[in-house]
Amino acid sequence: MQTNVGSVAIPDFSKNGGLVAAVAQDFASGEVLMVAWMNAEAYEETVRTGRAVYFSRSRGKLWRKGEESGHQQAVKGIYVDCDADTVLLKVEQVGAACHEGYRTCFFREVTPEGLKTVGERLVDPADVYQSKHQNTSNKSQTNSKLE
Repeated sequence: MQTNVGSVAIPDFSKNGGLVAAVAQDFASGEVLMVAWMNAEAYEETVRTGRAVYFSRSRGKLWRKGEESGHQQAVKGIYVDCDADTVLLKVEQVGAACHEGYRTCFFREVTPEGLKTVGERLVDPADVYQSKHQNTSNKSQTNSKLE
């Protein structure tokens, strides 16, 4: 059941361990960019800031789209489905939506011969995420020197 906080509609976070599916769609073209998960905190921050925020199940924490890559999503519209367990974000995508460097995560088509790459890679993930990994390595080296 959907509830309201003020004038903001809230999805039903009582299902799926407190998570709802979140689909990011390009505001102008309608292209589906990615699917992720949101918890109540991610949803509320997205509504409040106008920037897409998701919940990373693998890291167990909020994931502010573009915090590492700079490839943010400016939210232009938020829709909740009839069961209130899926959110559709219409976004203006800056750079690649996919962590593999493609505009959309749906860059592979299933064909009788197998998967076929149909999207163009916009950026090399090694370049985009390189500084994060270097900073992590430098911190580890610095910390180990202090111990």
